[in-house]
Amino acid sequence: MSRRELDAAGITDPALRAAYERCRRLNARHGRTYFLATRLLPAARRPAVHALYGFARWADDIVDDLGGPATPAQRAAALDRLEAQLRQALDGAPPAGEPVVLAVADTASRHAIAPAHFTDFMASMRSDLTVGAYATYDDLYAYMHGSAAVIGLQMLPVLGTVVPRDEAAPHAAALGVAFQLTNFLRDVGEDLDRGRVYLPEDLLAAHGVDRDLLRWSRSTGRRDRRITAAVRAGEDMTRAVYRQAAPGLAMLDPVARPCIRTAYVLYGSILDAIADDGYAVLHRRAVVSRRRRAVVAADGLTRVAAARLAARRKSGPAPVTVTRSCPIPVEESG
Repeated sequence: MSRRELDAAGITDPALRAAYERCRRLNARHGRTYFLATRLLPAARRPAVHALYGFARWADDIVDDLGGPATPAQRAAALDRLEAQLRQALDGAPPAGEPVVLAVADTASRHAIAPAHFTDFMASMRSDLTVGAYATYDDLYAYMHGSAAVIGLQMLPVLGTVVPRDEAAPHAAALGVAFQLTNFLRDVGEDLDRGRVYLPEDLLAAHGVDRDLLRWSRSTGRRDRRITAAVRAGEDMTRAVYRQAAPGLAMLDPVARPCIRTAYVLYGSILDAIADDGYAVLHRRAVVSRRRRAVVAADGLTRVAAARLAARRKSGPAPVTVTRSCPIPVEESG
């Protein structure tokens, strides 16, 4: 499958093919939900999505690898090296170092992705080394702009749109944020172990929750109705962002819509799983059942077939603003 994707995308250089394959493996291993959705894209567009996700995952792993021996200073230095390699590659110099840099720089070049998106992403990754809490949603959003919204913006040139890209951009950014907020809710316990609480402090305080109460619940395995209420409020906040993102689905190239709609539905199903599990996010990770994933994937396949049939029946060129030289928000771990 990966060879067919690379051939379809016109990626022939052996080193570049190996770099893209590395990104694909990262996507398959770390982002099962998004990897499943990506397979609904035309083969030629998948390598670019794998590259964008693989780079983001690589940087995130530098920050979040709890099992590694690296100190915060060493991780900051590793991020600096990665950003320097990326900057060099984006400037057109032969990239050195990590294969993910080679792949993502090639994707950025093929699809004219703004370098500022990568700069903003790296700034948010670096803040994770020192920032462990956010006072308000506005403070959190400033972080999510770089860690999630720009991923949606990076994806737009790959996916293609049937409206001017600037019109679709706010919805793409909102979808990246919605996906990340979903991850934050699902991973409250794991993030707490890393010394981070992504739910805004004012939201927690409105329900009588602070970090000490979260730690108590995490360490004892005991539930508290105040925490349940706060997580439910976080769910409401996240669903509101999904509603902001929803109009953007119809703005995408029809053959790309099934992929993003599938991701949209599956990530929303994580919220459903959290609610069905009683908001016990400090004690276990909510998961979407295999049956639910299969049903959503089957619906996506049906939509793919319909979109491709409609495209073949069109007599004229489709009004899609997609980069044709390489004929995608992040991520869900596990």
